[in-house]
Amino acid sequence: MKCEIKSIDNKTIGDIELASEIFGLPTREDILARMVHWQLAKRRAGTHKTKGVSEVSGTTKKPWKQKGTGRARQGSLRSAQFRGGGVIFGPIVRSHAYDLPKKVRRLALKTALSAKFSEGKLLILDTLQVKSHKTKEILSKIKALGLTSALVIDGETVDQNFSRAASNLVGIDVLAQQGINVYDILRRDILVLTKDSVKYLEQRLR
Repeated sequence: MKCEIKSIDNKTIGDIELASEIFGLPTREDILARMVHWQLAKRRAGTHKTKGVSEVSGTTKKPWKQKGTGRARQGSLRSAQFRGGGVIFGPIVRSHAYDLPKKVRRLALKTALSAKFSEGKLLILDTLQVKSHKTKEILSKIKALGLTSALVIDGETVDQNFSRAASNLVGIDVLAQQGINVYDILRRDILVLTKDSVKYLEQRLR
Protein backbone atom coordinates (compact mmCIF):
# COMPACT_ATOMS: atom_id res chain seq x y z
CA MET A 1 0.00 0.00 0.00
CA LYS A 2 1.68 3.15 -1.25
CA CYS A 3 0.91 6.73 -0.34
CA GLU A 4 2.47 9.99 -1.52
CA ILE A 5 4.68 11.99 0.80
CA LYS A 6 4.26 15.74 0.51
CA SER A 7 6.20 18.64 1.95
CA ILE A 8 4.61 21.37 4.04
CA ASP A 9 4.71 23.47 0.85
CA ASN A 10 2.44 20.95 -0.96
CA LYS A 11 5.16 19.44 -3.13
CA THR A 12 5.32 15.69 -3.77
CA ILE A 13 8.69 14.41 -2.65
CA GLY A 14 8.26 10.63 -2.72
CA ASP A 15 6.24 7.62 -1.66
CA ILE A 16 5.86 5.61 1.52
CA GLU A 17 4.84 1.97 1.94
CA LEU A 18 2.06 1.59 4.52
CA ALA A 19 1.43 -1.63 6.43
CA SER A 20 -1.76 -3.28 5.18
CA GLU A 21 -2.49 -4.79 8.61
CA ILE A 22 -2.78 -1.26 10.01
CA PHE A 23 -4.00 0.89 7.11
CA GLY A 24 -5.85 -1.74 5.06
CA LEU A 25 -8.51 -3.12 7.39
CA PRO A 26 -12.25 -3.06 6.56
CA THR A 27 -14.34 -0.35 8.19
CA ARG A 28 -16.07 -1.61 11.35
CA GLU A 29 -18.55 1.03 12.48
CA ASP A 30 -19.50 -1.03 15.52
CA ILE A 31 -15.91 -1.08 16.77
CA LEU A 32 -15.49 2.66 16.16
CA ALA A 33 -18.75 3.40 18.01
CA ARG A 34 -17.67 1.31 21.01
CA MET A 35 -14.36 3.16 21.18
CA VAL A 36 -15.88 6.63 20.88
CA HIS A 37 -18.46 5.86 23.60
CA TRP A 38 -15.65 4.57 25.84
CA GLN A 39 -13.57 7.71 25.33
CA LEU A 40 -16.47 10.08 25.95
CA ALA A 41 -17.53 8.15 29.06
CA LYS A 42 -14.00 8.42 30.50
CA ARG A 43 -13.90 12.19 30.02
CA ARG A 44 -17.22 12.83 31.79
CA ALA A 45 -16.72 14.68 35.06
CA GLY A 46 -19.49 12.88 36.92
CA THR A 47 -19.87 15.78 39.38
CA HIS A 48 -23.69 16.00 39.20
CA LYS A 49 -25.25 15.65 42.64
CA THR A 50 -28.59 16.02 44.43
CA LYS A 51 -29.31 15.74 48.15
CA GLY A 52 -30.99 12.68 49.57
CA VAL A 53 -33.30 12.60 52.59
CA SER A 54 -30.36 12.13 54.96
CA GLU A 55 -28.56 15.20 53.55
CA VAL A 56 -31.37 17.76 53.53
CA SER A 57 -31.29 20.16 56.48
CA GLY A 58 -34.48 20.31 58.51
CA THR A 59 -36.30 18.95 61.49
CA THR A 60 -36.39 15.29 62.38
CA LYS A 61 -39.70 15.72 64.19
CA LYS A 62 -42.65 13.67 63.03
CA PRO A 63 -45.05 16.10 61.21
CA TRP A 64 -48.16 14.84 62.96
CA LYS A 65 -49.22 11.90 65.01
CA GLN A 66 -49.54 8.50 63.40
CA LYS A 67 -53.30 8.02 63.82
CA GLY A 68 -56.47 10.03 64.14
CA THR A 69 -55.81 12.97 61.77
CA GLY A 70 -57.35 11.45 58.65
CA ARG A 71 -54.19 12.16 56.71
CA ALA A 72 -51.58 9.76 55.39
CA ARG A 73 -48.95 8.76 57.91
CA GLN A 74 -45.69 10.70 57.64
CA GLY A 75 -42.38 10.27 59.38
CA SER A 76 -40.31 13.23 58.12
CA LEU A 77 -40.75 16.61 56.45
CA ARG A 78 -37.54 15.92 54.54
CA SER A 79 -39.16 13.18 52.45
CA ALA A 80 -39.36 13.61 48.68
CA GLN A 81 -43.09 14.36 48.64
CA PHE A 82 -42.63 17.58 50.65
CA ARG A 83 -41.36 20.84 49.24
CA GLY A 84 -37.66 21.17 50.02
CA GLY A 85 -37.35 17.46 50.68
CA GLY A 86 -34.68 15.12 49.40
CA VAL A 87 -34.48 13.48 45.96
CA ILE A 88 -35.01 9.74 45.76
CA PHE A 89 -32.40 7.87 43.69
CA GLY A 90 -30.96 11.14 42.38
CA PRO A 91 -27.56 11.45 40.67
CA ILE A 92 -24.45 11.19 42.85
CA VAL A 93 -20.78 11.96 42.24
CA ARG A 94 -19.32 8.98 40.39
CA SER A 95 -17.07 7.90 37.55
CA HIS A 96 -18.72 7.02 34.25
CA ALA A 97 -15.66 5.11 33.02
CA TYR A 98 -15.88 1.43 32.21
CA ASP A 99 -13.49 -1.22 30.94
CA LEU A 100 -12.87 -1.92 27.27
CA PRO A 101 -10.49 -4.74 26.24
CA LYS A 102 -7.10 -3.61 24.99
CA LYS A 103 -7.53 -5.69 21.83
CA VAL A 104 -10.71 -3.79 20.98
CA ARG A 105 -8.98 -0.45 21.54
CA ARG A 106 -6.08 -1.44 19.27
CA LEU A 107 -8.47 -2.68 16.60
CA ALA A 108 -10.47 0.55 16.81
CA LEU A 109 -7.36 2.67 16.21
CA LYS A 110 -6.33 0.50 13.26
CA THR A 111 -9.87 0.69 11.86
CA ALA A 112 -9.94 4.49 12.14
CA LEU A 113 -6.59 4.77 10.33
CA SER A 114 -7.78 2.34 7.64
CA ALA A 115 -11.05 4.25 7.19
CA LYS A 116 -9.20 7.51 6.51
CA PHE A 117 -6.90 5.78 4.01
CA SER A 118 -9.75 4.06 2.15
CA GLU A 119 -11.69 7.34 1.94
CA GLY A 120 -8.66 9.14 0.51
CA LYS A 121 -8.49 11.41 3.54
CA LEU A 122 -5.02 10.47 4.73
CA LEU A 123 -2.19 12.91 4.06
CA ILE A 124 1.47 12.05 4.74
CA LEU A 125 3.89 14.94 5.28
CA ASP A 126 7.65 14.75 5.38
CA THR A 127 7.98 17.07 8.39
CA LEU A 128 6.15 19.90 10.16
CA GLN A 129 9.23 22.01 10.78
CA VAL A 130 8.68 25.65 9.84
CA LYS A 131 10.82 28.73 10.31
CA SER A 132 8.14 31.09 11.62
CA HIS A 133 5.53 30.88 14.35
CA LYS A 134 3.28 33.39 12.58
CA THR A 135 -0.24 32.12 12.01
CA LYS A 136 -0.54 34.03 8.74
CA GLU A 137 2.31 32.09 7.17
CA ILE A 138 1.06 28.70 8.40
CA LEU A 139 -2.45 29.53 7.19
CA SER A 140 -1.19 29.98 3.63
CA LYS A 141 0.49 26.55 3.76
CA ILE A 142 -2.63 24.93 5.25
CA LYS A 143 -4.79 26.41 2.50
CA ALA A 144 -2.36 25.19 -0.16
CA LEU A 145 -2.73 21.67 1.24
CA GLY A 146 -6.52 22.05 1.09
CA LEU A 147 -7.05 21.56 4.83
CA THR A 148 -10.06 23.09 6.55
CA SER A 149 -10.79 20.35 9.11
CA ALA A 150 -7.78 18.23 10.00
CA LEU A 151 -6.01 16.38 12.79
CA VAL A 152 -2.24 16.71 12.49
CA ILE A 153 -0.06 14.09 14.20
CA ASP A 154 3.66 14.81 14.50
CA GLY A 155 6.48 12.74 15.96
CA GLU A 156 7.45 12.34 19.60
CA THR A 157 7.40 16.13 19.99
CA VAL A 158 5.51 18.68 17.91
CA ASP A 159 7.50 21.43 16.18
CA GLN A 160 7.08 24.43 18.48
CA ASN A 161 6.65 27.00 15.71
CA PHE A 162 4.02 24.95 13.91
CA SER A 163 2.16 24.20 17.13
CA ARG A 164 2.04 27.86 18.20
CA ALA A 165 0.91 29.04 14.79
CA ALA A 166 -1.73 26.34 14.30
CA SER A 167 -3.22 26.87 17.76
CA ASN A 168 -5.07 29.92 16.38
CA LEU A 169 -6.60 28.04 13.44
CA VAL A 170 -10.20 26.86 13.76
CA GLY A 171 -10.67 23.24 12.70
CA ILE A 172 -6.98 22.30 12.91
CA ASP A 173 -5.87 20.10 15.82
CA VAL A 174 -2.22 19.23 16.45
CA LEU A 175 -1.08 16.32 18.64
CA ALA A 176 2.12 14.46 19.36
CA GLN A 177 2.16 10.81 18.27
CA GLN A 178 1.45 9.58 21.83
CA GLY A 179 -1.88 11.42 21.87
CA ILE A 180 -3.45 9.92 18.74
CA ASN A 181 -6.94 8.61 19.45
CA VAL A 182 -10.02 7.41 17.60
CA TYR A 183 -12.37 10.23 18.66
CA ASP A 184 -10.09 13.02 17.40
CA ILE A 185 -9.40 11.13 14.16
CA LEU A 186 -13.11 10.81 13.39
CA ARG A 187 -14.15 14.32 14.42
CA ARG A 188 -11.89 15.90 11.78
CA ASP A 189 -12.19 15.39 8.03
CA ILE A 190 -8.52 14.87 7.11
CA LEU A 191 -5.86 12.95 9.03
CA VAL A 192 -2.34 14.32 8.54
CA LEU A 193 0.59 12.14 9.61
CA THR A 194 4.30 12.82 9.44
CA LYS A 195 6.78 10.10 8.46
CA ASP A 196 7.87 9.85 12.10
CA SER A 197 4.31 9.29 13.31
CA VAL A 198 3.72 6.58 10.67
CA LYS A 199 6.85 4.76 11.83
CA TYR A 200 5.71 5.02 15.45
CA LEU A 201 2.19 3.76 14.70
CA GLU A 202 3.47 0.76 12.77
CA GLN A 203 5.80 -0.17 15.63
CA ARG A 204 3.04 0.30 18.21
CA LEU A 205 0.21 -1.52 16.46
CA ARG A 206 2.01 -4.45 14.87
